[in-house]
Amino acid sequence: MNQKKIAYMGLFAAIAIIFGYVESLIPFFAGIPGIKLGLANLAVLFILEKYTWKEAVLVSMVRILVIGFMFGNMFSILYSMAGAALSLTVMTFMEKKSGFSLLGISVAGGVSHNIGQLIVAALIVENKSLLYYAPVLIISGVITGVLIGILTGEVTKRIHF
Repeated sequence: MNQKKIAYMGLFAAIAIIFGYVESLIPFFAGIPGIKLGLANLAVLFILEKYTWKEAVLVSMVRILVIGFMFGNMFSILYSMAGAALSLTVMTFMEKKSGFSLLGISVAGGVSHNIGQLIVAALIVENKSLLYYAPVLIISGVITGVLIGILTGEVTKRIHF
């Protein structure tokens, strides 16, 4: 890995951590615990677009661990890891298939992230009734995915390396 790539990955990991912190300060509650915009995912989606899934996984894991230890707990880290693993898998698959726009990839990532977290939550509490939250989480994943996709597209247009 060259020095320029390492510098960009460090920069975007730091941006993701800052966005995660800023998001923790915003009192957003839509009636469903855990719904948030996912600003930190902008950095991960950007890295996925510019490099490969391996670098995106690295930035995502650094982001999750730092934000989790600073502002969360072990359960928040576990939920975030589950959401990120499913989300990155889906986004990587979609990126490899031609015809999917950055916006479409972002929406699929937002939805799959929420579903991954919901599945882990249902397994941890051993209550499949939590799956009733799926429609609301899918809708929120679409909305946040569109917003993050648009923002990432704008950042991608402006940053050249």
